[in-house]
Amino acid sequence: MADVHSKEIRSKNMSAIKAKGNKSTEISFLRLLKKNKVTGWRRHVCGIYGHPDFIFPKKKLCIFIDGCYWHGCKKCYIRPKTNKKFWDNKIIANKKRDKRVNRCLKQEGWRVLRIWEHQLKKDQPFYLEKIRKFLLR
Repeated sequence: MADVHSKEIRSKNMSAIKAKGNKSTEISFLRLLKKNKVTGWRRHVCGIYGHPDFIFPKKKLCIFIDGCYWHGCKKCYIRPKTNKKFWDNKIIANKKRDKRVNRCLKQEGWRVLRIWEHQLKKDQPFYLEKIRKFLLR
């Protein structure tokens, strides 16, 4: 199916998508932390490489909530039917950046936890327990 929008309108729409505050992921995770009285976290702290969504500074834990589309989830990602080369390159670059960010943060002494959007929607208790275990270490 062809895109119903012109190239300019599609570009404008895509550029309006925010990197922060995604309701289906970050806000959901934020509510999970608050509801379960998990403390010690900070959100969108400047100055940390890779801009983690959440950090626990005292425990040096970074958490990224990765959108299935933007990070190329093997389970959920559906390749666009138009402009395939652009989107293939975009997703590949995002995955490479994620690996580089993980490596750099680990070299700085941080532990990194990445949660897929679909995992957060499906299994919140599992990730809550996983975070608690990370914080106890």
